[in-house]
Amino acid sequence: MGPFMQGELRDETTRAMADKVREAAQRIFANLPSGGGAPMGALGLGAVGLTGLAYGSANCLFNVEGGHRAVMYHRFGGVQQRVRGEGTHLVLPWFQRPVLYDVRAKPRMIQSLTGSKDLQMVNISLRVLSRPDPGFLPTIYRELGTDYDERVLPSIVNEVLKSVVAQYNASQLITQREAVSQRIRTDLLSRAREFHLELDDVSITHLSFGKEYTAAVEAKQVAQQEAERAKFVVDKAKQEKKSTIIKAQGEAKSAKLIGDAVRDNPGYIQLRRLEAARDVAGTLSKSTNKVYLDTQSLLLNVTDSRDVLLESHTKKK
Repeated sequence: MGPFMQGELRDETTRAMADKVREAAQRIFANLPSGGGAPMGALGLGAVGLTGLAYGSANCLFNVEGGHRAVMYHRFGGVQQRVRGEGTHLVLPWFQRPVLYDVRAKPRMIQSLTGSKDLQMVNISLRVLSRPDPGFLPTIYRELGTDYDERVLPSIVNEVLKSVVAQYNASQLITQREAVSQRIRTDLLSRAREFHLELDDVSITHLSFGKEYTAAVEAKQVAQQEAERAKFVVDKAKQEKKSTIIKAQGEAKSAKLIGDAVRDNPGYIQLRRLEAARDVAGTLSKSTNKVYLDTQSLLLNVTDSRDVLLESHTKKK
């Protein structure tokens, strides 16, 4: 229930109680004997006085709850500049009417559809914590009324959002979100002070773009991922090519070194044969099966005729 309805209800209650007091007084005077004398008249006046006192006590006081302030409206003087704080206060019935304001911060969510610098439609939601300036409540009541937030906040929030968002591209709204939020807060505080409103917090809670822009961004991301994948495949092929070349070069160099060793020292082959025979013998010794091999199979025939021919051929060279 708003303050205006409370005031009208108070006036109706005042009129109803006044009518009841008038009726009670008429009944008291009507029931007095015609020759009642002074005692009965004094009793009637006392009853009327007590009734009036009870009525005045009930309607001459009003309470201001915690987190509220009261602006007093006088029927002959208009809105008074003094703001009543929390507690119990006096009021003159019918002549004065208190209007209560909640001065605690109230959250409000406002959505706005606006365009960015690169002509992309942006749907942005802003959460605002607002409260009236207690020192300017008489001015707020006189100029805006009790529904000041409904009158002011939607218009100034939409105005500030459209002016700020229009200075950024769609991509900048995402990458520079903190700067955008700070710019909106600064401009909105300045506009709200013109209407004697205080903003405790301003934050962007939701930011989305049109379907076309979202699809274009997704397609761009997919293309970038495919390009990165193709680049990775090319780099992998280059590395494999280098690895093959290095491996071939190593094998060629190894073969050349082995050839030089055989040419310069025929005993090199015998040394390698003995090493191979040692490996074969070690493997067979660990087996549970019994295997019988001759020296030729074990590569231990050091008097092989092929070795003699190789040695004589090397000496001839």
